[in-house]
Amino acid sequence: MPSMPHASRKLPRHALTVAIALMLPAQAAFAQDAQPTTTTESSATTLDTVQVTAQRRVENLQDVPVSVSTINAQDLDILGSGGTDVRFLSGRVPSLNIESSFGRAFPRFYIRGYGNTDFRLNTSQPVSLVYDDVVQENPILKGFPVFDLDRVEVLRGPQGSLFGRNSPAGVVKFESARPSQEFDGYGKLGVGTDNMVNFEGAVGGAISENWSARASALFQRRDDWVTNDYPGPNDAFEGYDESAGRVQFLYDGGEWNLLLNAHARHLNGTARLFRANIIEPGTNDLVDGFNEDRVTLNGLNHSELDSQGASARLSWNLSDAYTLYAITGYESVETYSRGDIDGGTADGPGFIPFQSETADGIPRHAQWTQEFRLESNTGTPWNWQGGVFYFNEDYDVESFSYDSLAGGAQDGYERVRQTNDSWAIFAATTWQATEALELRAGVRYTWDEKELNVLDYWNTGFAPCIGPTLGIIPGPVLCTKEDLLAAEGPGGTLSAAPEDKKFSWDLAATYEINDDVNLYGRVATGYRGSSIQAAGAFNRMSVAAPETSISYEAGVKADLWNNRARINAGVFYYKVEDQQLTAVGGSSNANVLINAEESVGQGFEMDFQAYLTDNLLVTLGSSYNDTEIKDADLAVSVCAQCTVTDPLDANGKALIDGNELPQAPKWTHNLTARWGIPMDDGNEFYVFTDWVYRSDLNFFLYDSVEFTGKSLTEGGLRVGYSWNYGKYDVALFGRNITDEVQVVGAIDFNNLTGMINEPRTMGVEFRASF
Repeated sequence: MPSMPHASRKLPRHALTVAIALMLPAQAAFAQDAQPTTTTESSATTLDTVQVTAQRRVENLQDVPVSVSTINAQDLDILGSGGTDVRFLSGRVPSLNIESSFGRAFPRFYIRGYGNTDFRLNTSQPVSLVYDDVVQENPILKGFPVFDLDRVEVLRGPQGSLFGRNSPAGVVKFESARPSQEFDGYGKLGVGTDNMVNFEGAVGGAISENWSARASALFQRRDDWVTNDYPGPNDAFEGYDESAGRVQFLYDGGEWNLLLNAHARHLNGTARLFRANIIEPGTNDLVDGFNEDRVTLNGLNHSELDSQGASARLSWNLSDAYTLYAITGYESVETYSRGDIDGGTADGPGFIPFQSETADGIPRHAQWTQEFRLESNTGTPWNWQGGVFYFNEDYDVESFSYDSLAGGAQDGYERVRQTNDSWAIFAATTWQATEALELRAGVRYTWDEKELNVLDYWNTGFAPCIGPTLGIIPGPVLCTKEDLLAAEGPGGTLSAAPEDKKFSWDLAATYEINDDVNLYGRVATGYRGSSIQAAGAFNRMSVAAPETSISYEAGVKADLWNNRARINAGVFYYKVEDQQLTAVGGSSNANVLINAEESVGQGFEMDFQAYLTDNLLVTLGSSYNDTEIKDADLAVSVCAQCTVTDPLDANGKALIDGNELPQAPKWTHNLTARWGIPMDDGNEFYVFTDWVYRSDLNFFLYDSVEFTGKSLTEGGLRVGYSWNYGKYDVALFGRNITDEVQVVGAIDFNNLTGMINEPRTMGVEFRASF
């Protein structure tokens, strides 16, 4: 059956948006009045205590003076049913946004509107991702699949004391399910539309009196679902095959424990699909008759990725009062991603001034981390932890350009090498000042050195190089590394080696109103190290100085109705000095690092969950993020064909003072509801639905009509039956069940090229646990 044009089945997106927004106060009020349906407190269904490691030690979520949200293993299973990548976590907790212009390979994280839109493979991000206590610094590493996890923790605000540099916006922590002495495991198989297959499984148990092990695996695939109407190198797009595995061994020697971890990932498929001129000029609507199932591209689209890593985590009880931790981690990745950047052909769709086809890759990469941390457990009001941390990363990045009009022949190449060494010493203390008041403090001093060198460069394609006076040398001629050096001018260089020394700190307090209600406040600082952009065909080398942030927040954490409900809410304000921004694209096709004098953000967040009845669990999350760039003189290049609404300077660049940060929606809401109908012998029929909403946002630093992303609401539904007390489960599921289609990203230098969200997926899934 032929697909319907988008315009003919467009849904009233704002109806769902308004419904969710209105439900927030209504549901909270309903929950406030709700009474347990059981007659005895002991038989009532209650919420489990949530244990987190937000402060590097296991604690009750309600006692931690940090804005933290968690997603448990059961919800991760449901939300990932459609075989989606880590981006499915976007919006699932307040103030978290995740997007990508590389598809499954390169996620970009934002917390409280604070992130980084840079698409270079040597970029850094202000949101740190920590997988099993090992930082994943390179953005490709941050896309490791989500499977066999115990939980995900999202820590909002600077985490510069205990987690270090490049965490001024926050930290996303992944905690894998650990081995145990009990034999257990599970297997899950889902199939769905576009021949989607999603398999996940794990098995573990004792292998001796002291040793236990756990092995887990993931396999996901989907057929291409977008047809290419051009007889080029690809006839279809958006398919993928992805596999990943993890093996863990745990030695429990009583006084000391050792956890060994080895993991790997392989991805083969198409890269992010760019679609030329899909936005109606003068609006941010999709063009009339837009069909998400078809494109016309004459360039190659391909993505491949292999990563592997290992870690050793030792904990040693030196005495009853002190524990030593040693964490050693190694990560490596190789990747290559190629795409048709202009999103069309010389004949369209729409006006495309010139063809552009590029690729980026990492042919060699190694990251080593080592931490030693000593933690006290004295049984007195004073406790502390402190240690040292070392980080080393060494890798090459390759960039390619191709001539789409000559069968994809390569016409440009650049190879750069970046190394990064970082040392840190840190300490944190906790003081139970009174029975009700607990105070915390942390400090960290970091020395950070980064070096980048251009190893090789040549180009014979469009605008092959920039001359010494910034005039483009007419092509086709061979532009070499020496030409790039000449373009830098007298005393110019194709290398940079910034060195940073930074001090970070935080102060926090928790005040216990009663056994169920805590108030907290926190002041914290963080920083991101210097970044380097290599010189290239369209821009000179640029170096962004380190950025620093300070954040203030206060809130309440409360358990309600005899642990049948829980609410965590808070307000925050942060300021970033010298924020690193990337002026990407624009009519000059530049990719330049800049520092904004200052940016600020303020807002609130709320997590609420409750058993409204013994069989109905509802969760609500909401956040408001108001961000603003404050730099009266900061100007960036603008798009070639869009309608810019910012004032322009004498050079035609947009003055972005007062603009919101890019990819920073003001509002996000999420809602889940699970209703179960118990039956005999531990069987249950259930319905689960989840919804996520984000308001409109800017794709780029400047404001424009076309590149303002509309609000987006997506929902999921799962109808299932479980038996034998939850050991077996079969369900029908749907993701993006309303088949919402929206532009969620763009490329601005050539035409109105856009990227859309994931399509609707329907399927069936079976899970067995043992």
